[in-house]
Amino acid sequence: MDTVDKKTRSKIMSKVGQKSTGPETKLRKALFARGYRYRINVKKLPGSPDIVLPKYKVVIFVHGCFWHRHEGCRYATMPKTRVEFWTKKFKANVERDRRNVEKLLKDGWRVAIVWECAVKEKDETKFTEVVDELEKWIEDESRSFLELPRNLFSEK
Repeated sequence: MDTVDKKTRSKIMSKVGQKSTGPETKLRKALFARGYRYRINVKKLPGSPDIVLPKYKVVIFVHGCFWHRHEGCRYATMPKTRVEFWTKKFKANVERDRRNVEKLLKDGWRVAIVWECAVKEKDETKFTEVVDELEKWIEDESRSFLELPRNLFSEK
């Protein structure tokens, strides 16, 4: 059972943003501070990646753990009401994500998925480690796929 009434839940859900979320902004600022220049939400690319570094032919998605189903994450909870609806919605999100990643890789882009929980990390040292690992991957052109905090999808 939901902890709030339908009207309140509707209001909460209407405030959920799709672009320039807190985790996206935090990661963009960290990359910018390290000298990376990028484009955001490039609609011409599959999935409108959150961050695009054309110089490196790199796209970065900052996935919300809830919406994109970060397996094993404490933020990827299942709502108690309308379970069938949410199951179907989440499955469609994950399938769409997979298709977009496959298209981007096929088109020669290198793809990174950074999970919201890795960016929301309150321990700044751990966040810095995530950005360090992302930076190493950007500079090392031998790997086409990265997932942080860990590779839950198979390495492509």
